[in-house]
Amino acid sequence: MTLLEASGEVFEAPTPARPLGQVRGALRWIAHSPMATAGLLITLLLLLIAFLGPLLLGVDPTTIYRDYVLSPPSARFPLGTDELGRDILARVIAGARLSFIVGGAAMLLGAIVGISTGVLAGYFGRAFDTVIMRLWDVLLAFPGALLGIATATVLGPGTTSVIVAGALTGIPFFSRLVRASTLVEKERDYVLAARALGASHWRVLARHILPNSLSPVLVQASNTVGQAILLEAALSYLGLGIQPPDPSLGTMLNESQAVLGQAPWYPIFPGVTLVVLLVGLNFLSDGLHVLLIPRRR
Repeated sequence: MTLLEASGEVFEAPTPARPLGQVRGALRWIAHSPMATAGLLITLLLLLIAFLGPLLLGVDPTTIYRDYVLSPPSARFPLGTDELGRDILARVIAGARLSFIVGGAAMLLGAIVGISTGVLAGYFGRAFDTVIMRLWDVLLAFPGALLGIATATVLGPGTTSVIVAGALTGIPFFSRLVRASTLVEKERDYVLAARALGASHWRVLARHILPNSLSPVLVQASNTVGQAILLEAALSYLGLGIQPPDPSLGTMLNESQAVLGQAPWYPIFPGVTLVVLLVGLNFLSDGLHVLLIPRRR
């Protein structure tokens, strides 16, 4: 407890909660949550494969082996080759890596914009709050796929449009979560005491309100990464996302349709990779929700 002097009287003000300590304590409970543990292990395993696999495999996903077009799985090509003779294993690993990069970039962009607008809207309120919340309501009115198609139409197909589309789908959720936490935190005794002692609004926001509003953001972050990865796969499947020759799980699923009769194994591997990746992130998100949200623990 911190002693404060005001009006000639000494009184005790509550010490603000330490969210980072709470997060570390909550993470120690992951071993007691099978869902969180499974999600974390799956996600970490895929991350290691996606980023270390190319170094160990030593195969360029764009290399064409003309003598091995639509070759079935073998010792040389464990997952076979595609319609151009490219190694499917190398392309699946590269596609998973690109999915992580796109999902992470979309999450970071959405979190920066959403957290900033949410904490300002919740703290200052009034006209700014009304305008920002109505703007995010407009974004929420559009399905993610439709928003992604509109973004790709405006910016053109490519990685940038996919990242922007993924960020736009996540911004309203980040903003609303942080706004709700800010509305609660700004009425806490330690915030009122800091304001009474003359702390500026920006100091109160940076030192007290924002750090104590981040636990729900961690849960939403894993959700947003999964949604952005799924959106990237959908847009790439439609030809509006990652463009050739860059490998994408969605593009591989699209290309496999034309040769499904000749190479039935082709769509299995990118499809299973995408499903396992999304399941791992979903398990991790649900586990974090139980561990970091006190009323769910």
